[in-house]
Amino acid sequence: MASLESAQSGLAVRGALLRKARVADARAIQALITLYAERDEMLHRPLGEIYENIRDFFVVESRTGEILACGGLHVVWSHLAEIKSLAVAESAQGRGYGTAITLACVAEAEALGLQSVFALTYKPEFFTRLGFRVVDKATLPHKVWNECIRCPKFTCCGEIAVVREIAPREPEAPAPFGPSLPVIG
Repeated sequence: MASLESAQSGLAVRGALLRKARVADARAIQALITLYAERDEMLHRPLGEIYENIRDFFVVESRTGEILACGGLHVVWSHLAEIKSLAVAESAQGRGYGTAITLACVAEAEALGLQSVFALTYKPEFFTRLGFRVVDKATLPHKVWNECIRCPKFTCCGEIAVVREIAPREPEAPAPFGPSLPVIG
């Protein structure tokens, strides 16, 4: 079972904070994504799209407030979510930030009651170390391909699909929204 707390505590030791993204992080997230998109290693994300999906993102923030890494969990269907836009600043590579974000995404997927998480990647070995397995892209639902059709590499895509199954668990009672809500009725 993935744990958001264990991912966060591991980063705290390294002087960084793993947290959900805020609206103010959108430009920094876009800058990280653009770094890799310009190398054809991931899709470009317009700023408007990042704002629209800001709740999907986790970031790793340095003690000085710099966003060092980002990645998002995007729910695709009732049982499935995608880890997307996983990017780590070149100066922050090898510190476990990508791993922390990936594990946070898996933990969030588990909390949402999803059955599996997938990613399309050029680095499957990163994901297989974290319990993902390589699968044929054709086994993924057609809904997954909505973004792929706008990619310049659509007809000759070299990305590899990886999937991690999430162990089912007993559903928890829903938590009330906010500090306390009045009873209606």
